[in-house]
Amino acid sequence: MSEPAQNPWRTALTAAAVLGFFAILGSALVGLAYQGTAERIAQSEREALLRQLTAILPKDQYDNPLLQDYLDVSAPNELGTEATRVYRARRQGRPVAVILSPVIARGYSGAIDLIVGIRAGGTLAGVRVLSHKETPGLGDRIDVEKSPWILGFTGKSLDNPPLDRWRVKRDGGEFDQFTGATITPRAVVAAVKKSLLWYRKQGLKLFDRPTPKVESRHE
Repeated sequence: MSEPAQNPWRTALTAAAVLGFFAILGSALVGLAYQGTAERIAQSEREALLRQLTAILPKDQYDNPLLQDYLDVSAPNELGTEATRVYRARRQGRPVAVILSPVIARGYSGAIDLIVGIRAGGTLAGVRVLSHKETPGLGDRIDVEKSPWILGFTGKSLDNPPLDRWRVKRDGGEFDQFTGATITPRAVVAAVKKSLLWYRKQGLKLFDRPTPKVESRHE
């Protein structure tokens, strides 16, 4: 005895429903996985950023949530980029320092991204290189992992050395250049000097401006 013929429409609808169910389930699983991954990536980025900031300004020197106390400024002529984030360190409500990220120097092989810490009184808390494309073995000595050269900025100000000495020694200034690579340190020195000049204009009023109520690009 032959089996009754199946309704082709019912078969097609059943197959479509099954496929739809698995498509929805797959999308939900992908969404959950992405959310979990995005949160882990964001957390890793926050931790990496905080390590960069505390390399310049140790945590015991301020007591405010540094990553949440910031301004976004645009000073391309002084800081080399259209968007620089200014993190503000305070202790018991009093200004301690600002950390500028990034400041862009124009090196031999392209942009050099810097992070520059300036204490409230105008002296440098420190400078570090975030990224660069300078020549290995020559210009890459701006990287603290390759050379202590960048540490020489700590404690400097526009008065120490005098303003006209904010140049590499080959140009009659205070700072060492690298053998076979003058352009790179020259660019970094110029960028740090411009950062100090910008801070001198802004002063402590940077600490009075409210943090913008927008989502942080670093959080």
